[in-house]
Amino acid sequence: MVKRIVQMNMHTGLVVTKMLGPHEREANYQLLVRLVIGVVGTTFGFLMGLFLMFASMSVKASDANGEIFCLAKNIYFEAGNQPVVGKIAVSHVVLNRVESQLYPDTVCDVIYEAETRINWKGNEVPIRGRCQFSWYCDGLSDEPVDSKTWISSVILARRIIDGEWYDVTEGATHYHADYVDPFWNDSLNRTVTIENHLFYK
Repeated sequence: MVKRIVQMNMHTGLVVTKMLGPHEREANYQLLVRLVIGVVGTTFGFLMGLFLMFASMSVKASDANGEIFCLAKNIYFEAGNQPVVGKIAVSHVVLNRVESQLYPDTVCDVIYEAETRINWKGNEVPIRGRCQFSWYCDGLSDEPVDSKTWISSVILARRIIDGEWYDVTEGATHYHADYVDPFWNDSLNRTVTIENHLFYK
């Protein structure tokens, strides 16, 4: 079957009649599908970018002390690959430290507690390996790149700050992965094990 299409030559103004065979129609159809997918994908990416931008702005604007934002970053980097209970556990370690007299009294100060130095640009930066949470002083970027994980981290951080989750760590102030053996673990009591994280107080 042959399909007739009518086109106008934009230079001459003449109307041209063209016949399309089945192979040409299939090629045109595939091209159209790819075009639509490309447009939808680009639009989704743009909208997601806007959402992330305004979501971060909203968190900062509605979080006077930045605690939700700070806790969300710690969830993202420390437990982004953990189930929800693992994320909650890591967050409660931060909150338990806030309640302890041995640590700073705000969420952000607990998370960013570190030994620092002045770099060649004159900026104060954490010394590698000399911070409480390794992502902050590992020399890598501290900007979230996985939008889905970041959004879920922000939502969870807000709920934890609002007190929706009880402390599954039984008061832990420390934890480490099961493949490391830090010097301090022998001086503390282990409370729980969640996934590959061991918790202590």
